[in-house]
Amino acid sequence: MADTKTPTRSRAKKVVEAAPAKLRLRVRGYDHKVLDQSVKQIIDTALRFDAVVIGPVPLPTDFKKFTVLRSSFIFKNAQEQFEMRTHKRIIDIVNPNPKVVDALTNLSLPSGVSVDVKMM
Repeated sequence: MADTKTPTRSRAKKVVEAAPAKLRLRVRGYDHKVLDQSVKQIIDTALRFDAVVIGPVPLPTDFKKFTVLRSSFIFKNAQEQFEMRTHKRIIDIVNPNPKVVDALTNLSLPSGVSVDVKMM
């Protein structure tokens, strides 16, 4: 008589490798020249401590447009339009050591440039 058992499924354990820690810097600024200088300064600081740097990756520029009346009373056709552009870059630092993080926190950047740091 034949054996009619259903085949057993092997329950192999999935091996999950720990993804390398990543420090993501999101740099924003209104002037693209000052922003690029700041990004270069950040990358030079990270490379000084032998960190692996990915980027800078340019992100789309945000536009905010404002329309303002020139006159406060009658002349509705006299309008001015203003525009504010926000330029953005992303820099990833793979497996940052404490020296890199400490050097980046002590870095002085020009006004008008903001940096958001996220650990991934």
